[in-house]
Amino acid sequence: MLVLVLFVGMMRAAPAHSQVNPIGGCGQLANHYGPYDYRTQRDKLAIVDQFHFTPEVEALIKGNTSSIGGDLGYTLRTSPNHLRALMSMARLAERLKTPEIPDMHYSVECYFIRAIQFAPDDTLVRIVYAQYLAKTNKTNAALKELQEADFYAKDNGFSHYNIGLEYFDLKQYDKARVQAHKALQLGFNGTALTDKLKSVNQWKEPDISNPPNIAK
Repeated sequence: MLVLVLFVGMMRAAPAHSQVNPIGGCGQLANHYGPYDYRTQRDKLAIVDQFHFTPEVEALIKGNTSSIGGDLGYTLRTSPNHLRALMSMARLAERLKTPEIPDMHYSVECYFIRAIQFAPDDTLVRIVYAQYLAKTNKTNAALKELQEADFYAKDNGFSHYNIGLEYFDLKQYDKARVQAHKALQLGFNGTALTDKLKSVNQWKEPDISNPPNIAK
């Protein structure tokens, strides 16, 4: 499970590419309002969250201005990397057992592709996408997204920690341990990943004489 709520603001953002044309026939990113980066332009999204991404929509209880799918789709057009909306969309797709949610303009996978095209360095988006891919039996694609997330995480211990949690869920224990060591080296001291690795006898203390390589 991704540890997100308290730490989303920790992510550093590169400029988003709002005019890039996403691959795979997933539409233009240009929008009548926005698109805005969920990490750095949250003030621009207050009105969107007030009317479209309400607590009821996030919890998949009911839509506000239209259906749940309609409000999620609007939110993700104004902010393609709106992390909480992407997570709600993935949960709804799992609940409905469909890759295409009613009243959303694009497929679930398209919304993730749009988010990555908009903000390639958003590691949390890539982690959530990897979760979705794993749950839809696309393990190789999930591993590729985690590899990309690792590259962009650089010196963010929180991201490496969450990447490690996903590697653990995919039973990639060696990779999970590397991420745990990186997180510790960078000062993120969450214990759940270490405990999980210990539970399957896959934990080793980091070798301080040979620290893991962290891309700058």
